[in-house]
Amino acid sequence: MTVMRLIYASVLDLRTDEAYYWTWSKECVLSFLDHPPMVAWFIRLGTAIFGDINLGVRFAGIVAMLVTQLLLADIVRRATRNNVRAVMLAVLMPEAALYYGLLMAKVAPDTALIPFAVAMLWSLVRLANSNDGRWWLAAGLFAGLSLLSKFTAIMLAPAVLAFALVPDWRGRWLRSPYPYLAALIAIAVFSPVLIWNAQHDWASFRFQAVRAVAVRDVSLRTFSEFIGMQLGLVGFVLLPVVLSGVALSAWRGYRNREPVAILLSTAVIVPFAYFCWKSLTLRVGDTWPMFLWPAGFAATAINITRLPFERWPAWMIKSTMSWARIAIVTGIVFVVSVFLYYTVAPWNLIGRTDPIGGEAGFETIAARAQAQLQETGATWIATTDYRTYAMLRWFLNGRVPVIQVNERGRFQGFADPGMDQIRDHIGLYVGRESDSNLPLWGETSAVRQPLEHVARTWRGMVMDTYALEKLTGWTPELSPPPDTTFFRWRVLATLIESRATASLLPRPACGERAG
Repeated sequence: MTVMRLIYASVLDLRTDEAYYWTWSKECVLSFLDHPPMVAWFIRLGTAIFGDINLGVRFAGIVAMLVTQLLLADIVRRATRNNVRAVMLAVLMPEAALYYGLLMAKVAPDTALIPFAVAMLWSLVRLANSNDGRWWLAAGLFAGLSLLSKFTAIMLAPAVLAFALVPDWRGRWLRSPYPYLAALIAIAVFSPVLIWNAQHDWASFRFQAVRAVAVRDVSLRTFSEFIGMQLGLVGFVLLPVVLSGVALSAWRGYRNREPVAILLSTAVIVPFAYFCWKSLTLRVGDTWPMFLWPAGFAATAINITRLPFERWPAWMIKSTMSWARIAIVTGIVFVVSVFLYYTVAPWNLIGRTDPIGGEAGFETIAARAQAQLQETGATWIATTDYRTYAMLRWFLNGRVPVIQVNERGRFQGFADPGMDQIRDHIGLYVGRESDSNLPLWGETSAVRQPLEHVARTWRGMVMDTYALEKLTGWTPELSPPPDTTFFRWRVLATLIESRATASLLPRPACGERAG
């Protein structure tokens, strides 16, 4: 399965968000508007080894999958006293889930978060086994690294609190310095993000908070999309198996005050319940809940070994094990089938909504842009969305400056992209046709000359159309004032406007995935 992921990572073009995070890896800043910096560090590690190729960008994610599996195996081994069947289940369940078995090869902040979050849980399991308070310090380190990967790591805090306060040992740890030192370590490790935000008006926290607190109408469509996405990414059989295992672990843990059962079950239940609630009013991103399921895999594997000792009916024990086997077999078959579809099959069976094909074909756009640069004498490229910006930077790889002229709040602290090639020089605008008439162009002195339209295709189907235009008479301002159109990031401006006009207009759904 690891070899399969290596092939997948090598042959499939980067998706737009992956290229966007790759551009981060080229910058020397403490953090970023959208996310903390760990994903950029992961990419920098891989490209330092393999260079700026698909595998280099994605390599750390493949390593993260292996590390996650090893940690899960050790958690289950320690919790079940070396039960080999349970360990095998813990290792194979991620392989049977599409996101982990294949899509961990797609680099994202979640790819970095998952191994650190599991390492934090592993440290606390070691604490429960040894009663050695020094494992709190390791947990604090991995908690800080988790926060350096993605802010959603904070959703594991209730599990840690329940682990410390519900069992009978709560008095001991409340009086011990180790949990408090662990919290200080986590804050210290997370400090680069705090420093960057303090220097930039707390931009990351405001960016994320707007979506979290925005008021929208209840929609069963977004809720059904969320549940359907989890069934697809975790497994149509595996997800119910895991949820039942987590439920039984929670019942057992809180009834008997078992620290490990409390920790693992709460690490799943609290975040999953939150995402279910948010999905009633918001489109939850496909990867957002992925950090919580490894704890569910461990809880499910442990639960299967505990059932025979709790006087459950024999048919229930046998059925539970049978469904676990079915989930693993059918899940791995599904993962391999998806791999073959994207690497071998020539068809487009999903159409324009295909998640991979919907972001493929940018090499054609980059090639036409390169040709127009030579024909027009342009020396730089302008775009108006971060996806096009990222893909052009990836395919052109430093041969010409590429900038996103709007949403400059995304690029705070970035290095000079090459103003000597931009200032008073001819530019080339490349953007989706629907973005060609954005109101922001009315605030510039640019003279725009249409050149051509280029279709972005995948397996014979047109996925989108792009406009190429010659720009003259304008030098973009790369550090505009924060209250201008060119600085504001689109999702924040849209959400603020939607709240301000909530009584007059329907509230829009969020469409910025990278945030």
